[in-house]
Amino acid sequence: MSAPVKTAAKSAAKNTAKDTAPGETAAPTSRPAPSAPPASLPARVLTFVSSMIGGLWAMVISAIDRISAFIGDWLFNGKKALYGLAVTRILFGVTAIGLLASNFATRLYTFGSGSAWNGEMAEPVSDFPKIWLFSAFHAAMGNDVLYTALYLLLGVLAVLFVLGWRFRIVLPVFFCLWVGFIEANDMVGDQGDNMFRIALLLLLFADPAARWSLDAKRRAKSGEWFPPTSQPALLGTMFHNLALVALTAQVCFVYASGALYKAGGEPWKEGYAVYNPLQTARFGTWPVLSDLVTAWGPMVVVASWGSIILQVAFPLMLLTRPTRLLGLLGILSFHIGIAVLMGLPWFSLTMIAIDSIFIRDRTWSRLSAGTVRRWNAAKNPTASAAPPGTVA
Repeated sequence: MSAPVKTAAKSAAKNTAKDTAPGETAAPTSRPAPSAPPASLPARVLTFVSSMIGGLWAMVISAIDRISAFIGDWLFNGKKALYGLAVTRILFGVTAIGLLASNFATRLYTFGSGSAWNGEMAEPVSDFPKIWLFSAFHAAMGNDVLYTALYLLLGVLAVLFVLGWRFRIVLPVFFCLWVGFIEANDMVGDQGDNMFRIALLLLLFADPAARWSLDAKRRAKSGEWFPPTSQPALLGTMFHNLALVALTAQVCFVYASGALYKAGGEPWKEGYAVYNPLQTARFGTWPVLSDLVTAWGPMVVVASWGSIILQVAFPLMLLTRPTRLLGLLGILSFHIGIAVLMGLPWFSLTMIAIDSIFIRDRTWSRLSAGTVRRWNAAKNPTASAAPPGTVA
């Protein structure tokens, strides 16, 4: 019974071989793959959580890469706010010249031997005169001739500061003498002196003489000391931009902390804080103008609360161009009001000088070009009046 079965199997194999073309192999008989059992709920949850963590980590790494690339490009790709820092340099020099000139007649009584009655000649209140770098004016307080000579030297340095002549040499000497001069008598200083000193320290690492200075003209003729892509040049660019960041942070901190400090005071919360100083003999320098400003109660409240809002919002207003314009106009008006109404011109000019860094370079450049164009037109009015296409 087994022989027929074998014969039938052999005949079926022969028929299959006949149906297969030469050079082809017969396809194996396919069997359905066994289906994988569904993953358990804990395994699915773990897979989902690990996938989410991996995606989030990839997003964080990508954001860090973009931020680091932006920071590196911003720090090393050119010096920022060159025109703004040039304005800061010029206004700082003008502030120093104005303060020295306005106090020249009373220099010995205010700062020199005539101020010995307050005891600071024997034991200064500030620690700066005890440091030898800043001790020149304190050491000369008892000698009127020597003190006057140092006073005039500081005035000459202030003029060179404005002109930007050999600024890398002038700035450290001016810084040491200025701090010693201001800190020799602690009774006549104000908060503008603190900002002046801090900004001068940061300017040591920046390049405020790169524009609108005698040094800039000399560089244009002889070139820079180092090629733009060299390591010293890149380091100088980095220090310049970091000093700009530090100065910006300092200004924002002063405005925001000042506003928060005011908000905690009762006169500011009640809205009459502006009235009080304007009615004193020390700060009410223009009594008629002070009475005019404080005559209407709602205006006093607006000025009091508005100054707090402006100062605390100023750092945030710098983030976009429209709000930055409003913030700069507001803070400029704020300091002009302090200078005129309270008789603090040098404090206000110091803060305005520092706020100049928030105006973009292209704005300063357009303003400079327009000023030069109008000045040249004023010198040669016939040329400016000539019709287009004619040669004057």
